[in-house]
Amino acid sequence: MNEVNKTLFIPLYGKAKVSKQGIIIKDSMAENIWDAEGFDVSGKSKSKWLTYNMAMRAKIFDDWVEKMLSENPDALVLHIGCGLDSRAFRIGSSYKLWIDGDFPEVIEARKKHYSENEHYKMMEFNAAKAEMVEKLPDAQTVIVVFEGISMYLRNEELNTFVRALDKKYPQIHMLMDVYTVFGAKASKIKNPIKDVGVTTVWGIDDINVVLTETQLQFEAEHSLTPENLVNELPSFDRGFFKLLYTGSFYRKIYRLYEISKRA
Repeated sequence: MNEVNKTLFIPLYGKAKVSKQGIIIKDSMAENIWDAEGFDVSGKSKSKWLTYNMAMRAKIFDDWVEKMLSENPDALVLHIGCGLDSRAFRIGSSYKLWIDGDFPEVIEARKKHYSENEHYKMMEFNAAKAEMVEKLPDAQTVIVVFEGISMYLRNEELNTFVRALDKKYPQIHMLMDVYTVFGAKASKIKNPIKDVGVTTVWGIDDINVVLTETQLQFEAEHSLTPENLVNELPSFDRGFFKLLYTGSFYRKIYRLYEISKRA
């Protein structure tokens, strides 16, 4: 598994660790997979502050997907860069069709833990190869989960991917976390992904840059550390976590954008 693919261990560890604490998110699959595989994480990847952050990010995406499905029950759900995430089985909403996509070696590893059925499929998918969008099923509406992946794509690659989605689907709802340009530069100094060998990431200061020549529009910016989830932390951790992840400096590094195309 290459360095980018190994980054999946970081959120998996975070969700498993926090789930065992009984706060923020319940992810028994992450717990089971982590215990079964015995992946090795070290350095910043094992920081409890990062595990809280990864669990919160996952919960925010979960809640957003549930909201989108409540409004678009017939939508295709497309989770790109799914890693070993259990979102398709973790959320409470039903869906018509959910596709988890990732690199071939990730999907191979994933199939050891998950099984396909009528409503759930796994497929090899690389967002840097926008032509792969054509292989996706047709649908009136697509809900796109783009968690922890934009920073591994150049802005031009991301724009090409979004344009392919725009061409194929009449209605699109997409949630995407991004590094800012400053955040990408700062990652060279301090970032847990360096622990698995990733040395180059990209940032976005203006989300409209990746929406060029599409009908998609900026819909909203979401907090990555909402107060209700921060308040679930143990009281003796809460204050320091707020200093690390809830101030204005954090927004200069990392953002969460919702974009959409409405029919």
